[in-house]
Amino acid sequence: MVKMLNKDAQRLLAAVPADTAFWCCDGHTLRSMRELETTLTSMSDEAFAYHSNADKADFSSWVGGAIGDDKLARDLAKSPNRSQAAKYAKARIAFLEHKLV
Repeated sequence: MVKMLNKDAQRLLAAVPADTAFWCCDGHTLRSMRELETTLTSMSDEAFAYHSNADKADFSSWVGGAIGDDKLARDLAKSPNRSQAAKYAKARIAFLEHKLV
């Protein structure tokens, strides 16, 4: 079991700098894991498929690179659809928020 410190959870939940924001094809701009979860919940399946398909794993790459959360990045890479990706993001946020208390 990997131990996570409060400061690590804070870092993962924090907004990334504007120059590392994620720009969705539908106009959404994401700077945090919470914004990712909200956007995944409401975006169209077509917009999700544009960024996550057999040729691309944009959400996974961004979460791993810009946010630095390898666990969520792996989960997003294996997400078969938008709904599952949103569930992975929501569960990860809940886990990290629990570490803050």
